[in-house]
Amino acid sequence: MPLVLVGFWLLAGHRTARQWLLVAASIVFYGWWDIRFLPLLIGHAVFTWIFAAWFHRTNRNWIVWLAVALNLTSLATFKYLAFLVDNLETLTGIAMPRSEIILPIGISFFTFQLISYLVDLKRGNAGLYPFRTFFLFATFFPQLIAGPIVRHNQIIAQFSLDPFRDGLQRRIAAGLALFTLGFAKKVLLADKLAEKVDPVFLKAQESMPTFGEAWTGTLGFSFQLFLDFSAYSEMAIGLALLFGLQLPENFNRPYLATSLRDFWRRWHITLSLFLRDYLYIPLGGSRRGVAIYVAATAATMGLCGLWHGAGWTFVIWGLMHGAGLIVCRAWQSNGPALPAAAGWMLTMTFVMVGWVIFRSPDFSTAGNMMASAIGLNGLTGELDGQVTLSLAALVSLVVPSAHAIIERTLVPSRLVAGAAALLLAVCILEVGNEPAANFIYFQF
Repeated sequence: MPLVLVGFWLLAGHRTARQWLLVAASIVFYGWWDIRFLPLLIGHAVFTWIFAAWFHRTNRNWIVWLAVALNLTSLATFKYLAFLVDNLETLTGIAMPRSEIILPIGISFFTFQLISYLVDLKRGNAGLYPFRTFFLFATFFPQLIAGPIVRHNQIIAQFSLDPFRDGLQRRIAAGLALFTLGFAKKVLLADKLAEKVDPVFLKAQESMPTFGEAWTGTLGFSFQLFLDFSAYSEMAIGLALLFGLQLPENFNRPYLATSLRDFWRRWHITLSLFLRDYLYIPLGGSRRGVAIYVAATAATMGLCGLWHGAGWTFVIWGLMHGAGLIVCRAWQSNGPALPAAAGWMLTMTFVMVGWVIFRSPDFSTAGNMMASAIGLNGLTGELDGQVTLSLAALVSLVVPSAHAIIERTLVPSRLVAGAAALLLAVCILEVGNEPAANFIYFQF
């Protein structure tokens, strides 16, 4: 990364050269995980651009739909083939051939980015970009693996901006500070929570945990997931700022939400907007009657669950949130207004129950966790890691969103710079003691 930054700023006055450097860096960083999957990433990007150029010349809609179908087929093959075979075996009782396919990291994210471009192209909301800038959009490494999901109109025009334009020092300072914040959330909190959470869910696969263990697992994973995922987004946004680029917001303190609809406006914002614009609204949205709204919401959230993972626990989690959104909208339209505290309690309870299903490998594990959490296995045991849980809760509820930090919270001062530098050093030493765990969303 330091070499890439030095190279970028040496070439900053040469637009073509600096863009090709970022392309090369993105290919190297992705290939560092497993070089065998580079052809997949490059192929997705190249063939999507070729189909876009073909459509641009002929204006035939079937070309776009074919390109979308090919992107989805690749995603389905790598991510859902084993799931499909498992279910066919269950239904038919016939053993079927299998292949041990490795899930390429980031495939769910870069596939959605390419699909959003193709659909916008068909709608007339996008043009044909030069190959170099399009390829950089498809492969840009800071957000490639786990988001934010960036649309073409949010980033491609920025590639041509002068890196030395006004605000250079503030962008670099904010980028370093935001990267450090995400780094700290990941290695000092999320990974420490994983050490408490993983044994609880492992035990729940065989038997019911104690009351204290169940709540350690439930609260711990709720904070771990948010801190882990928002940490990646903040690190990505921070790294992009070091190159003079601003990525979209992805989280806005979701655990302050007072309704489920509010939660989804704050949680994984770029995915929520993608599903709204490219699935929910095309399915009919909320303007074509109640039946269409219910069907569109259920289908959208069911597919949201399936996007997160090839398993029925993910599908049920998605459908559960779909049902919750339908009830929430009906209540807000027809029922009395709830006090904010009551709305927050209901929302967080619903969300945490959902996270138990999301984290569990099967419904039996989820059932053991929830039964223990409501006291069906007694009220014994204590919360494990109370200090870490308390710090995680404080950070989750108090720390502003990435863009709010950049625009309002981060005040240039020697004290802030010194504190950030010290925090970065602590994080580096922590990783030196023990390598950080993979980001949770690498598996999606």
